[in-house]
Amino acid sequence: MRIAIVGAGGVGGYYSALLARAGHDVVLYARGEHLQAIRHNGLTVRNSDSSFTVPVTATDIAADLDGAEWAMVAVKSYSLAEVGPVLSSLAAGGTTIVPLLNGVTVAENLQALGVSEKQILGGATVMNAHKVGPGVIEHLSRKERFVVGEMDGTVSSRAKSIAAAIETTGVESLTSQYIVLELWQKFNMLCAISAACGMARSNLGHIRRSALGQLLLERAVGEIAAVARAMNVAIPLSQESDTLARIAAMPAEVKPSFAVDVERGGPNELDVLSGAVSQFGRLTNTSTPVHDTATAVLGR
Repeated sequence: MRIAIVGAGGVGGYYSALLARAGHDVVLYARGEHLQAIRHNGLTVRNSDSSFTVPVTATDIAADLDGAEWAMVAVKSYSLAEVGPVLSSLAAGGTTIVPLLNGVTVAENLQALGVSEKQILGGATVMNAHKVGPGVIEHLSRKERFVVGEMDGTVSSRAKSIAAAIETTGVESLTSQYIVLELWQKFNMLCAISAACGMARSNLGHIRRSALGQLLLERAVGEIAAVARAMNVAIPLSQESDTLARIAAMPAEVKPSFAVDVERGGPNELDVLSGAVSQFGRLTNTSTPVHDTATAVLGR
């Protein structure tokens, strides 16, 4: 299967290496020193106790991606507009677009960039990997999960085919009729810890150690769930407790990439995380003081 991967950071780089190692025809859209290192030395994935290197076709020429059955989009949200022309061209040629970006407005953002709605699937992954140098990805998570599905809730052969391709890498993969719910449930967890860790400039363990820190997480989770219900998203009654249980089970050293971006002082994904919750709250007349505060103090 020919697969294009747009975005060569932690997520895109990791899946590129796994899919190439599994025998798929992978074309990775990358740039700069990272591109040159992959071309000359292959793509290396380092784990805590092992590593592997695999040859991956890498390019910075959009036309080289043509003919892919599907394209994984793994850029940060603030870089989406930059690759918009690449994705709209792929979609026009019949490639299915599977975004793995954070947030719950990705499909709408892609359409605004000219990507045909019928070519967009919903996608989500739970994993932890970072680019640590040119051609090198550090893999930190103990287990990964990949979910894909049609935005209208139907079951399609293309979604099943994509899930099957990911399954060949050893990653848990499934096709979901409830991809919108999956996106919101991931958003509930990720956005809450991003707001808390971003404002505290700390990892998750530091926040969980105090009663007020735990209260901050509870309120951040609760506000997102309240907004989702106000927007008629069919989240379960146990959404808040389920999300808090997931957060409690995370290693203390977890620090979401949003918090890392905040500390570095560069661009970040505030607009699609707490900024989006704050906006949804105003649209639905739902109180979101934690996310309003995060948006105010972390905005650039």
